[in-house]
Amino acid sequence: MLGDSPHDRWRRAQALFDQRAYREAAVMLRDLIDSPEAADFGHALIDVRLLLARAYFHSAQLNRTIETAESLLEDEPGEAYAHLLVGRALQRQGKKDEARGHLKLAELLGGYRA
Repeated sequence: MLGDSPHDRWRRAQALFDQRAYREAAVMLRDLIDSPEAADFGHALIDVRLLLARAYFHSAQLNRTIETAESLLEDEPGEAYAHLLVGRALQRQGKKDEARGHLKLAELLGGYRA
């Protein structure tokens, strides 16, 4: 049984995401990022933030997707999947011109095609 350590909460959030409980996963991930223990994740916090952006996208929280992915890109500008999420969220909002640059970077950096 999982406890309440940051790693346990991360694993529960991943399980929720895998079960397509995206909103619930997003709440858990946001709480984890905002917790004092977040600093203990180090570089792995990027994975937490990326999964949060994905959970927002899959639950159609497009503005939050964009905000979270763009914040991640400030720290990791070469994160191809974050560019893909921003581009696809902008597309879904009908902002195709704004999406184009992010989608191109996602393709160039990570081979993702939108």
